[in-house]
Amino acid sequence: MRDRATVMQNKTGKPVQFEITEQTRAAVQDWLSSLGARSGRYLFPSRFRKRPHISMRQYARIVHGWVAGAGLDSSAYGTHSMRRARPAPIYRKTGNRRAVQLLLGHTKLESTVRYLGIEVEGALSISEQVEL
Repeated sequence: MRDRATVMQNKTGKPVQFEITEQTRAAVQDWLSSLGARSGRYLFPSRFRKRPHISMRQYARIVHGWVAGAGLDSSAYGTHSMRRARPAPIYRKTGNRRAVQLLLGHTKLESTVRYLGIEVEGALSISEQVEL
């Protein structure tokens, strides 16, 4: 199993690479083994014959169940907020907006800044600290 994978963004149609951790690779391997003969083109196949894979809505329901099962307030977490789980700490640790932009697959740096919740003053302050 690979260390990295690429997905195509629905919104932009552009490819975005991401890391697959060792723990995730093991979980995916177990999942594939459990699928057995049902495995096919999709990692998460639909249980309905007309659909090849689970829907975005079904994925959202699954995430909601995981969050509630962990004893957290499921209204505070969702599929989109989970997307920030990796890039936000990377930004806090490195201050590298460009790296986060690439990880998220954003075309515009402004989108990344808004996405991370960086205020304009904070962004300017960071910019002034960088020597060229």
